[in-house]
Amino acid sequence: MDPEHIHLTEEVDGKTIHLMYVEVWDGLYTAIGVRKPEGDGPFPTVLMAAGNGGEGMAWIRDAVRNRAYTMDRLVEAGFACAWLRYRTEVELGYNTGGKLVRDARQGREMFNRAPLEYEDEIAVAEYLKTLSWVDGDRIGVIGMSHGGEMALKITAEYHGLAAAVASEPASHEFLALRPDDTAFVNEETGLRNIEEMQMAEVDKVRRRIDMDVAKARIASIQTPFLVMGRDEDHLQGIFRTSYELLVEAGKDAEWVSYDHDYHGYVFPIRGEDGHYILNDVQIQAIDHVIGWLQERMG
Repeated sequence: MDPEHIHLTEEVDGKTIHLMYVEVWDGLYTAIGVRKPEGDGPFPTVLMAAGNGGEGMAWIRDAVRNRAYTMDRLVEAGFACAWLRYRTEVELGYNTGGKLVRDARQGREMFNRAPLEYEDEIAVAEYLKTLSWVDGDRIGVIGMSHGGEMALKITAEYHGLAAAVASEPASHEFLALRPDDTAFVNEETGLRNIEEMQMAEVDKVRRRIDMDVAKARIASIQTPFLVMGRDEDHLQGIFRTSYELLVEAGKDAEWVSYDHDYHGYVFPIRGEDGHYILNDVQIQAIDHVIGWLQERMG
């Protein structure tokens, strides 16, 4: 094995999973788990991201066992796909850190700040483009919750994706949203607790975002988007506003929302009995995602 390109395989339910460590911009490594169709490719490839980062390869190995329903469906449709892990989210790091500047000092790279989690996803996409079985012109992402916000952050400054799905995108930071008093600061850590922030109405969200900042970020997006909401979610106003601002900026964007009680319905999980907790609404939603990706990515 090449120590600089660590690539292991293991069998999960009779399917070959490729476990890989990918070097990101600052020379550290992040974990991904890949499935691909039979054959040599090159395949259109979908990157999947859910929630905050951290937990490394242990998280990936659990995901390819217990969150593999959508992965299996994508492979059946002809896509290679990868569950991603990335560094832990930094509270307001995107807003306060500014754009990453990469310079050099003494013959080595020098950054103006540490890379953030969405930049790890860009690094993974760029690495996969170097592999023979990946069609580098047809890489897409499905991001759920914070992963959906990451999709917006990525496409605002990186134009190497063919399509992006933002499912229940918790894009409050991207939209520069000012929380109301349903959010509070944890006195022990000094970080915000926004778990129960009530932002179900579009009008409320629009009144509380920095519209100039949000529009400037969206203006640079070139990637087609499918934005997915959840009808009774307390953040539905954020999901819908993310879509509306894309459309108002003339972007290629589609909206769909489903009535489901599980945050993360696009990525079903396996229950204790070994079967996926899955209903017709989720099947319809995943069918729609795959059809949309096929339309946009071929």
